[in-house]
This record gives sequence, structure tokens and C-alpha cells, in this order.
Amino acid sequence: MSVPSSIAEIAPLATHWRRELHRNPELLYDLHRTAGFVAARLREFRLDRVVTGIGKTGVVGVLHGKAPGRTIAIRADMDALPLEEITGAAWASTIGGAMHACGHDGHTAMLLAAAGVLAARRAFAGTVVFVFQPAEEGGAGALAMIEDGLLDDFGIEEIYGLHNMPGLEVGHFALRAGPIMASADRFYIDITGKGGHAARPHTTVDPIVAGAQLVTALQSIVSRNVDPLHSGVVSVTTFHAGTTDNIIPETARLSGTFRSFDKTVRLDLEAGIDRIVRTLPPVFGATAEVSFKRGYPVTVNSADQARFVAAVATDLVGADRVDAETPPLTIAEDFSYYLERRPGAFLFAGNGPSAGLHSPAYDFDDSGIVHGAGLWTRLVETRLPL
Repeated sequence: MSVPSSIAEIAPLATHWRRELHRNPELLYDLHRTAGFVAARLREFRLDRVVTGIGKTGVVGVLHGKAPGRTIAIRADMDALPLEEITGAAWASTIGGAMHACGHDGHTAMLLAAAGVLAARRAFAGTVVFVFQPAEEGGAGALAMIEDGLLDDFGIEEIYGLHNMPGLEVGHFALRAGPIMASADRFYIDITGKGGHAARPHTTVDPIVAGAQLVTALQSIVSRNVDPLHSGVVSVTTFHAGTTDNIIPETARLSGTFRSFDKTVRLDLEAGIDRIVRTLPPVFGATAEVSFKRGYPVTVNSADQARFVAAVATDLVGADRVDAETPPLTIAEDFSYYLERRPGAFLFAGNGPSAGLHSPAYDFDDSGIVHGAGLWTRLVETRLPL
């Protein structure tokens, strides 16, 4: 195919790609159709190398510039969410129980558009690696690609990524140096008491009472154990106990999440939960056990790379449309795994007044494609100048 050499020229085609991906969402690592679509486009662009199957269904495209130089990477996530779409759009999901409710279809279209334009021009010195990743939505696809050799085998020295942001105007960008998104971990608490008749509570050990005290006590971890100049959040999100109204149950189960922007705080929160679970229920005659499921680490932007991206974005859209000191968000992203191993930066791109992420009413704003693809193209040609 003849690939347009400018973002404005390729934007209508990229919108078509985005809507095609939106109609056919796939979940986690089950991205065979999506990965095939992406690989086909990269081959049409005549990239120097297209590799599939990295991190199970990840796709990597390699493009060399007109002269040798450093190697940088740009990542887009590809997976959808297990939701039933209610947008009514002409391009709405045709797959029951799955939809692109987080805009990964838009991220993929942006990066494909940038790959096409960069391949047509090759106006840079060095190599750019286009990373199309599976399973960001809870499956740690970034880690799977890393474990398959992504960073080492392709010689990646820096890596960049973005996410669309509802509520931020289209054509605007936001980022910060340092922590930009939180770690997110889960806890599961199982309480054992002694069941019996609700009319004779003195003959029982009520796990609900112990659980209620735990809910309250867990809230003291942040307020009394975390440095006030740092931050963290502990949320109990489920409380399951009992089968009917005249029986005190034998067991109860609580679960929730804890989040932070600092590795030390993350460990302190986990230790605090463990300590309270071990010591408080026995006061009520109950026993309890807690287990933890580690989630994504803190996403920490490298200072130099964050400043560079902010400068590129400012050059692209103007200083009034770039917030280089945006407050960090307590959501989590597996891009954090890349940034633990390589310098780089992650930023947000405006999606306008859309429904929120992970909403069945969400849709990606196609007018944002030109801005995201434009940013990636300018970033490569600026970071790897001829």
C-alpha cells in the first residue's frame, strides 16, 4: 500500500482501523484477531521486522531510520474489557460481553498511524520499536512481554506510552515527572468464629462483629501509620457473611484494595493490614487469615524523559494545552513494569467529555487520533534526529 507521509493524511484511515477494532473486541491474551490485524498493517508499511507471539499475543514492529543511532520504544495496549456496550454507535461491539471501554482501540490506531507515517519518511537516526501489548486489563501483559525478551532482545533503551483521559480536552496532554499512577494490590480476609442461633449470641463467636471492627480498624493504617507527607488508600470493598437473618454465621470474608505512590508505603500498608488481621479478631474470640495478591507497581516517570515528552507535546499543541505537573492518579497501569527496567515516560491524552473509563457508555473520540499519532511521530523524529 502507499502510506500517507503526514498524520492529517492518514487520520481518516486510522479512524477506520479504530472502529474496526472497536467492533471486534478481544480480552486479555485472547487477541488473535487483533494481533493479526496489527501485524498485517505493520507489514503493509514495510517495517524492517514484524514479530508476533511475544507475551503470548503481543506484536512488535521494528523500524530503522536513515542512519544508525539509539533504540526507543512506544507502546500501545490492545485488549478490551468484559462489558456489554450501550453506546449505540454504528461501530459498537459485535461481541457480546466484550467492549473497548478503555480506549485501547484508539491507542492502537494512534500507534499504527504513527508507524505508517514514520515508515514512509524514515526521517530519523536510530531504531523505533512499536510495541502492541496484550492483557493490560489485569493480566500483566507488559510483564509477559518483558519475560519473553522484549526489552533485551530488541535493545530498547527508552520506552514511552500514553492513555486517553475523559474530562481532559481533546488535543491536550497531561503528565508529570515521578510517580504518575499508583500501585494497586488486593487483600482477602477470612474470619472464622462459631455459628449459632441469633437469639443466643452468647453461645457463638460472631465473625460479623469481628469483621465490622476490622473494617474500621483498617482505616487507621493510612491515618496513623503513613507519613502525612506521603499518601495511600485502603478500601474494604466486599463483606460476605451469613445466609439468613436468624443465624449467626460461622465465617465471614472481607476483601479490598490498597494503593500507594511509594514502594515503602506499599510495604507498610501490607504490613499494617497483616498486623491488624492477626491481632484484632482474637479479641472477639475469632481467628482470621489474610492473603495478598500483588498487582501492578507504582508507575514512575523518569525525570529527563518526562521533561522531554512535555517539550515535544508543547511544541505540538502549545504550552497552554500541556499540563506538565498533573496530579498523580490512584489508578494502576502495567506500563509500570517497563519503567522499573528502562527510563521512559507515560502521559495522558485528552478524550473530551466522554463517559468515564470502564463505563459501558464510553467511546474513544476519534478526533484525538491525530494528536496522539502526531505526538508519537514528533517524539521519534526529535529524540532520534538525523
